[in-house]
Amino acid sequence: MPVGGGPFLSAGSIGTTDCGGGFTGAGAALGVLIALQERSRSGKGQWVQSSLLSAMVTMMDFQAARWLVEGEIPGQAGNDHPTSMPTSVYPTADGFVNVAASGNPIFGRMCKAVGDPALARHPDYATAKLRSRNRVALNEAIARHTGRYTSAALIELLAGAGVPCGPIYKMDQVFADPQVQHLGMAVPVPKPDGGELKLVSPAIVLSRTPARMKRTIGPAGEHNDIILRELGYSEAEISGLRDADVI
Repeated sequence: MPVGGGPFLSAGSIGTTDCGGGFTGAGAALGVLIALQERSRSGKGQWVQSSLLSAMVTMMDFQAARWLVEGEIPGQAGNDHPTSMPTSVYPTADGFVNVAASGNPIFGRMCKAVGDPALARHPDYATAKLRSRNRVALNEAIARHTGRYTSAALIELLAGAGVPCGPIYKMDQVFADPQVQHLGMAVPVPKPDGGELKLVSPAIVLSRTPARMKRTIGPAGEHNDIILRELGYSEAEISGLRDADVI
């Protein structure tokens, strides 16, 4: 039940797993902040509800809008952007690179950078709708160019031409990236039994009260004795529970 006129989360409404769970939790946290701000004006509390289903529908964003506004049922697009092409994954001599070259100016800059300015003037690719409709042939044409470069060389070339692009990393490469290291995304955390374990740092940084990761999760039942004492169990009773493999 609500206590003290504050915002409250309804029981069982907050997802905690997978990407939907993360977005549900983030939405619930935002809802709490909104409710707190509103309470500062009205003096009244309210329930804040979220769910995995509503979060996942919200995450469909413009794909959902395509149906609601235009009555269009989006198809599967694989690595391609559903509507804005060329935005996809392209092969290189040593891997793959993400390229986002939608929009006529950026598309033109990409074609010029890879040495094929005529591709931007091809009648099948002259507009955004045509590029989306003819994406298979367009991707094949682009792949013939990107395959001549290493990933690093292609990224340098396209970035220099003002074309958004980036590497596709394996997990070890993620944490070897200079920017990821600069952000301190791998945090050494002390283990209860000595040594340390590296964990992912929180993505949000507060300047005055930054988050700290003090320790890892302890072994199962680490606080059994403390909790049972607080519940009124004697040392003999706790010992008996342990001897009987209850805890």
